Amino acid sequence: MRLLVVEDEEDLAGALRVGLTRAGYAVDVAADAAQAYDRLLVDPYDLMLLDVNLPDTDGFTVCGRIRRGEVEVAGGRDLRVLMLTARGGLDDRVRGLDEGADDYLVKPFALAELLARVRALLRRDTAGTGAVLTVGDLRLDAARHEARRAGRTLRLTRKEFGVLEYLMTRPGLVVPAEELLEHVWDANADPFTETVRVTVGTLRRKLADADGDPPIETVVGRGYRLREAA
Repeated sequence: MRLLVVEDEEDLAGALRVGLTRAGYAVDVAADAAQAYDRLLVDPYDLMLLDVNLPDTDGFTVCGRIRRGEVEVAGGRDLRVLMLTARGGLDDRVRGLDEGADDYLVKPFALAELLARVRALLRRDTAGTGAVLTVGDLRLDAARHEARRAGRTLRLTRKEFGVLEYLMTRPGLVVPAEELLEHVWDANADPFTETVRVTVGTLRRKLADADGDPPIETVVGRGYRLREAA
C-alpha cells in the first residue's frame, strides 16, 4: 500500500517515513500543501497522513478541498485521510472529521498506535474486519507482518509481502503491473525497470507448493491474478 505523509517538520517526516517503510508501506513525503497537491495529481495513494499545521495553509483546508473535488486526486476522492496534529481540542477534532478526515491522531503518539490506525483505515478498502487476510490456503497478518501458505511460514521481502497483500485484497481480479508499481513502490521506483516482474517471479517461487503450483497467475498482456481458491 502506498502512503503520502504531508508534514513540514523534517525530523518527524523522516521518522514517519522510516517507521512506515519498515512496516512494509511505500511512502512519499510532501513538506507543504502545494507539494501534496502535486503528488496527489500524479500518484494514486491509498492513504494520506496529513499534518494540520502546514506552512502554506492548514490540513483542514487541504482535506476539505479534496472532499469537495476542488483538488484532482489520481486515486479518487475516497482517499483515506489520517490527520496528525498537536491540537487535540474537541473543536479541532470535530472540525477535522467534518472536513472529511477518516481519523484524527494527536501528537505526540506512539508508532504502534499510528500503524494500528493506518491498518484499520486501509482495511476499509478490503471490506475486511481484521488485520488478517485469508484467500484459500493463504493467510496474511499485516499487524505481525507474517504470511503463511497451508500453515507454512513464507519468508518474504517487504516488496514481496506488499505485492501479496495487494493481490489478496483483490482475489480473482487481474491486477496490471502498473497498478502494483503505483501501490507497492514509492515515487523513486523506475517505471521502466522489470522490478514488478522480478518481484512477482520470486514471490511465485516462494508460494509454490510441493507440486510447484503457485497461486499467482500471469495473464499475458494484462497483469497478474491471485486465484480465489489458492
